[in-house]
Amino acid sequence: MKRTLLTLIALLAMTVSYAQSEQANDVMKTLRLANNYFMAKYADPPLPTNVNRIRPSSLWTRAVYYEGLMALYEVDPDARYIDYTDRWANYHKWTPRNGVKTNDADDQCCGQTYVDRYVQSGGEEKIKFVIENLDNQMQTPNTKKPEAEGSLYGWWTWIDAIQMAMPLYMQVYKITGDRKYADHAMKMYRWSRNTLAGGLFNVKEGLWWRDKDYVAPYQTPDGKNCYWSRGNGWVYAALVRCMNLLSPKDKYYKELKKDFLLMSKALKACQRPEDGLWNPSLVSYADYGGKEMSGTALFLYGMAWGIQKGYLKAAEYKPVCDRAWEGLVRDCVHPDGFLGWAQGTGKDPSAGQPLSYTKVPDFEDYGTGCFLLGGAEYYKLVNSEK
Repeated sequence: MKRTLLTLIALLAMTVSYAQSEQANDVMKTLRLANNYFMAKYADPPLPTNVNRIRPSSLWTRAVYYEGLMALYEVDPDARYIDYTDRWANYHKWTPRNGVKTNDADDQCCGQTYVDRYVQSGGEEKIKFVIENLDNQMQTPNTKKPEAEGSLYGWWTWIDAIQMAMPLYMQVYKITGDRKYADHAMKMYRWSRNTLAGGLFNVKEGLWWRDKDYVAPYQTPDGKNCYWSRGNGWVYAALVRCMNLLSPKDKYYKELKKDFLLMSKALKACQRPEDGLWNPSLVSYADYGGKEMSGTALFLYGMAWGIQKGYLKAAEYKPVCDRAWEGLVRDCVHPDGFLGWAQGTGKDPSAGQPLSYTKVPDFEDYGTGCFLLGGAEYYKLVNSEK
């Protein structure tokens, strides 16, 4: 009897392990499908984008795609990804969009991939202009936007900027060992969080207003705070990316972790029960309630990471991640790898509306990047359970 019981337990364990392996394989197939679609459609990495006007391919939308590609490469080390990345970066001479004097976080975002490639393969040319750019910004107060009030730390006047630039500061801190980069990044983060318009982070609700124009008393049509999904996703992802570059003992890590936990709790409560995705407007169905891919992928990215770190209870958050991934695959991923329900560029829930399964957003790149970030982290989570 005892031997039979042990045999059954062993068979059950093998069955569970096999199922988890199959699940991981399915996740990887989906990630490759989405990425292959993008790389085939945009086969020439240096080619400028042409949405209403010509823009260089070093702009933030494409930079976010490469963040996702680097995450995919970590779990699927295909040399094609590196070749594709280096063709892009070499063309742009490993330089921020608009040059080393820019103070725009959107221009700086491409630097995150430049530093990733430096860490992977060396080459001072990959980081020379990134460091020069940050050194310049750290000495330049923002006198261009009235809301910055001339602050040296007042450059991130919209929350998207936290993702576009804050991880870059932490990357440069890690590769140089110079604490000034982490110090300056945290001062800019606190300025956006606590000072701008009274603070863009609503600690009470654990969510962020996109910029000064959306801080209460601004409300959605049903009288709620306006919390834009992808905007909160940018911050949530940035917290993860920054903590990954710091020691858990670092005071900044502990500070960012507190915000990560507040956001996690709030975001968990906002997940759509009907399909596992998130609304463009997080707490309001009346303000463009409906499916949205990019924010969902960023929340999956953060939660899957938090579970693996032991910061989020698997019993509570793993089902949230499972529903999110299942919803993304079921409702967003086309047979050819195109991603539907992706909100176009903008700054609030109304941007790019109406969304649909078949609608092509103005830019496809950043949505694919978000999807790869979330999916790659979910793949790690599934693999960790084997």
